[in-house]
Amino acid sequence: MAKIRKDDLVEVITGTPQAKGGDKGKQGKVLEVLVDRDRVIVEGVNYVTKHVREGQTQRGTKTGGLETVEAPIHVSNVALVDPETGRGARTGVKVEETTKDGVEKTTRTRVFKASRRAAAPAEKPAKKTTKKASAKQAEKKDSE
Repeated sequence: MAKIRKDDLVEVITGTPQAKGGDKGKQGKVLEVLVDRDRVIVEGVNYVTKHVREGQTQRGTKTGGLETVEAPIHVSNVALVDPETGRGARTGVKVEETTKDGVEKTTRTRVFKASRRAAAPAEKPAKKTTKKASAKQAEKKDSE
């Protein structure tokens, strides 16, 4: 069972961040899956400019010039979006085998794994001391 399929919502997890003009963090629908090359084409992500030779169609309209199209991106650089959290998540496959009237049936469903960051308890930051605070404490000890 493929992890990423056509019409899935995915998030780009690598590359230049959006703040710097990149695609990292962008979400989009999978338009096409290129199985032989392990790549996907995602709507609104990884735009490239193609130079197309000018020509004429049957009706006489001119074609060609510059076109911007989505280029393929490797499947390892995208993650499926969990509908509950709205963020990219790791996925697994849950396999259920059932027997009905002597016929075995296997059902595979995609399951989103819990985020390790969300499940971990928040740690308290270390207490910060500065030179000024240390100097004040030393003065208090001297005055006592």
